[in-house]
Amino acid sequence: MHAAPKEILQRFLRVRATTEALCAPLSAEDQQIQSMALCSPAKWHRAHTTWFFETFVLLPVGLSPYDNRFGRLFNSYYDGVGDRIARGQRGLLSRPSSVEVAAYRRAVDGRVIEVLESIEQRGLSRLLATMELGLAHEEQHQELILTDALHALSLNPLLPAYRPAQPRATSSTPPTRWVSFTPGVIDIGAKPGGFSFDNERPRHRVYLEPYELATRPVSVREVKEFILARGYKTPSLWLSAGYEIAQAEDSQAPLYAAFEDGLYRTFSLGGVVEPHDDDPACFLSFFEADAIARFLGARLSTEAEWEHAAESPSEGMTTLFGDVWQWTRSSYEPYPGFTPDAGVVGEYNGKFMAQQMVLRGGSCFTPCGHVRASYRNFWPPETRHQMAGVRLARDVR
Repeated sequence: MHAAPKEILQRFLRVRATTEALCAPLSAEDQQIQSMALCSPAKWHRAHTTWFFETFVLLPVGLSPYDNRFGRLFNSYYDGVGDRIARGQRGLLSRPSSVEVAAYRRAVDGRVIEVLESIEQRGLSRLLATMELGLAHEEQHQELILTDALHALSLNPLLPAYRPAQPRATSSTPPTRWVSFTPGVIDIGAKPGGFSFDNERPRHRVYLEPYELATRPVSVREVKEFILARGYKTPSLWLSAGYEIAQAEDSQAPLYAAFEDGLYRTFSLGGVVEPHDDDPACFLSFFEADAIARFLGARLSTEAEWEHAAESPSEGMTTLFGDVWQWTRSSYEPYPGFTPDAGVVGEYNGKFMAQQMVLRGGSCFTPCGHVRASYRNFWPPETRHQMAGVRLARDVR
């Protein structure tokens, strides 16, 4: 069941305004930077999310493109709708300007509002489904705007802050405790009703052996212990591919972090800070997360274990959502009976189901309300620039 047209319209206006607010601290020059192929310029994010609504909401009802040239510039990976520039060349798009992209957004927003207010009942259901997908898609790009801006600013010798440093809570993180889960057959995947991406479906059964999950994510303190114990130089802790990458890149700490003059510092949206020992560790690759878990005498959870825990009324389980993404040991694969969404939007998730690992839970960069227990994020295992951390699991014997 889809949300009502009035609710969708209100959400559309709110989500679109949020994107612009997130980009407001970035200058036009900031918005142009593409610091690596896995990141995109903020200006491109603004234009691409607009292109999505134009392509999948406006063009199907007979409206003409705002500019015929924009399709090739701002298509991400939808082969079914035409050619596109290479992902790593998005930073070369100095034109259209940031001001012109703003005009593009306003024009498309106005047209979408008109369509929502005038669509006939016969076409309403499909339109609302596409709108919900488009809103969830833009929320994903809102998180990427922050993630990609952080990476770009970290490479600036001035180490400029995106925003003023925020006050930190003074309460300490409690010691790691463990919640036990009994074995048995469980259901995972999106429940009927409400929005979900196609890769969350269908809901299906999985058998779980008994396991335990930590009540909190791995902390900065524990990662510092890993570093000081020469964890980055201990091959027995690592998967082979991860150790090769760590040695080739001379990794000595999580991305953005380092010991300097005996102090552990990291670069954040608020500039260079000294993270509190009780903060959740972040900006770890799957390989780093796996090695740290092994160092601490545990392992990463499977995505089924994580989701089961998230749907269980267990006491003491904290920050499953909205602190750091949590790597799982599960490869990103289709669920039994998976069917991509119909049409070109079916390219959204299914075609990436290879050589990626699943993350769960969302982070402090994730828009509020965007994630749910069945939500499946995915990145290649060497990815370090995402707000990703570790939640420990272990077998019960």
